[in-house]
Amino acid sequence: MKRRYIVGALVLLSLLAAVAQEKPDALKSYRHGRDLEAVGRMEDAKGAYGEAINICKEDLVVNPRNMDAYTIFGWSLVRMGKYRETVDICQEALKISNDHRIVETMGEAYFYLGNYKESLRNMEKYTDAAPRGERISTAYFFIGETYRITRQYNRADIAYSAAVHLEPAIALWWFRLGTVRETVGDKIGASDAYRRAVKLRPDYQDANEGLKRVRT
Repeated sequence: MKRRYIVGALVLLSLLAAVAQEKPDALKSYRHGRDLEAVGRMEDAKGAYGEAINICKEDLVVNPRNMDAYTIFGWSLVRMGKYRETVDICQEALKISNDHRIVETMGEAYFYLGNYKESLRNMEKYTDAAPRGERISTAYFFIGETYRITRQYNRADIAYSAAVHLEPAIALWWFRLGTVRETVGDKIGASDAYRRAVKLRPDYQDANEGLKRVRT
């Protein structure tokens, strides 16, 4: 009986030690960063993103072909505004595998670097490869942004429309759709888009002003 008790105790201690040494989770740290960023705690969020990056680096030492680690690495760099580094790490990852998550992340980084040609190329590549991907609505938004900035307003309308169809709860996206419609003289379409933005965010000043303009 005593021997059985000792063995049981050793097993329990081993399980407790395993829990205490639980492997750090990069995705968990990244999501924690997003939660902190959502409530305006950007400095704390950067700490969480930095933690995610360090975990990813450790994971890549163990397995240099770990595409999940590369993906979270890239996402975290983007959230920290390190766009050149994002492109570098994405290019490194794409030498291993043509992972559509990496392609989309690189498209975002190129956009913020002002390289709209490469951003558009990567975002369109992503939408073709992953029409049901978790970042598909975001990809269409960035395509719309690129076309808006380069003054291809009808194409921007199509991309923004796809973005809000897939994810209709973001006021900024409806506002952007309203601006390109207003620019080409589509007052009815612009009014509808601005109205949707205001419904989501009643205090959205730019959207309210846009709505007043097209209704005048």
